[in-house]
Amino acid sequence: MPTITSSPGRTGLVLAAAAVLSCCALARADAAPPQPATDPDPIEGKWYGMAGFPQDRIELGFEVKRNDQGELKVYLYEPVLNFYGLELPGALERKGDDYVLSSYVTSFRLVDGRIEGTYMPLHDPMSLRRTDSLPSEVPVPDLPRGPGPRWQVKLGGQIWAAAAVRDSVAYVGTTGGVFNAVSVKDGSFVWTFNAGRPMHGEPLATDDAVFFVCDNGFLYKLDRATGKEIWRYDLGDARAPRILPHQIVYDYDFKSPRPLLADGVIYVGSGDGGFHAVDAGTGQRLWRFEAADRIRTDAIVSGAQVVFGSFDHFVYAVDRKTGQQVWKADTYAEVDGSPALIDGKIVLGNHGSLVEALDPATGKPVWRRIWWGSAVESTPVAYGGRIYIGASDLRRITCLEPKDGRVVWRTDVYGWAWARPLVTGKIVYIGTGGSEPYQMRHLPAMTALDRTTGRILWRWPMPVLPGVLYYGFAAPPVLAGSTVVIGGMDGTLYGFPAE
Repeated sequence: MPTITSSPGRTGLVLAAAAVLSCCALARADAAPPQPATDPDPIEGKWYGMAGFPQDRIELGFEVKRNDQGELKVYLYEPVLNFYGLELPGALERKGDDYVLSSYVTSFRLVDGRIEGTYMPLHDPMSLRRTDSLPSEVPVPDLPRGPGPRWQVKLGGQIWAAAAVRDSVAYVGTTGGVFNAVSVKDGSFVWTFNAGRPMHGEPLATDDAVFFVCDNGFLYKLDRATGKEIWRYDLGDARAPRILPHQIVYDYDFKSPRPLLADGVIYVGSGDGGFHAVDAGTGQRLWRFEAADRIRTDAIVSGAQVVFGSFDHFVYAVDRKTGQQVWKADTYAEVDGSPALIDGKIVLGNHGSLVEALDPATGKPVWRRIWWGSAVESTPVAYGGRIYIGASDLRRITCLEPKDGRVVWRTDVYGWAWARPLVTGKIVYIGTGGSEPYQMRHLPAMTALDRTTGRILWRWPMPVLPGVLYYGFAAPPVLAGSTVVIGGMDGTLYGFPAE
């Protein structure tokens, strides 16, 4: 593989991770302009070892060398994030006995011929030794292809969100403006509804109705049997901007929230920062809460409160009856992963590489983990006393202990695991996305992993589409009896046999 170099877009995302806990950042000291050096600095060379707290340790390496201007430049080798020679921004500065790379919140100290230091804003400890060689990316192994889909149906627009399944029917919207009801048995159409604008959120299906949000600014309630509109509620965000993924723009925004139903009330966020409580029977507003930026992810109920995240970096807990704020918690980056209530804690990820667990009563952190520079759009899933979560450039599914965030296993699935995993008694299912061009390899596939060990059982590669920037799966897989239903960015809804 060719050496990966930095770009303004990718560097911006890495720096967002470094700003997750800005209070922890190292201050940049004034330094004299670098002068060309004739003798090598003791820090120059190749270094490799381990980094992280005991709950999550990774292999990590750096190469340090001078450029033509005499600056000490640092090149990152971090296999867990698929970096093999990434030039980090800024230059390494000498501060007493320490070498500091302020742009990456990283410090080095030479101790008895090795490097001891701290890495990224949580100051994860690292210990490195000199090496003659640093790793390079390995090919994707030859894996079983699995059963393949038993049916597939073209829906005419990209599918970014999970289908809602009830009574052997899958309900799903697309960017093509059509909301579809599809038989899980064979992929045939049951009915369609013309919403007229793109849909990016997972629907909610009840005994008699289907609820979903649309980019025309409305929350819809349809009759589940016929697809006829019962009411629509104006969320007020029809003019809210939406940026889909781009190869150098990382302010992407491909989600909408799934409506949440509790005690006859629908709770849902909107793209203008509003959070709404709507009477499920009549479609009338009960109250509206205002955040400072978009709310694009799902809410959860936690006792008398409803909890949700916003692109304004905060997680909010709001009283379900009054809409009054109970608490808010700063995550230091856009919250584009939905929260989940797991083991008495609110667990979620964000765009700044943070995964954390919050106390539902106060919003205070119980534990925090930096996801090594990767955004975390995936929603965590609890099963069998463990947490399962995907990630973006980390390209891994991770299994965690809910008590303290300790990593049990972490598996490379070779593509963006943006979605919420589907977890069953034996298997973790995930769809992955890919792109070309991009600074690292991401490939589209449907993958099944052993739930206990993380071992890949099979991987069904999705064809790479010529001339298309993004392809594969962004939507979560869902279980419908003996079928796993998942929508693709190619506009196709697939039904795989469940195992």
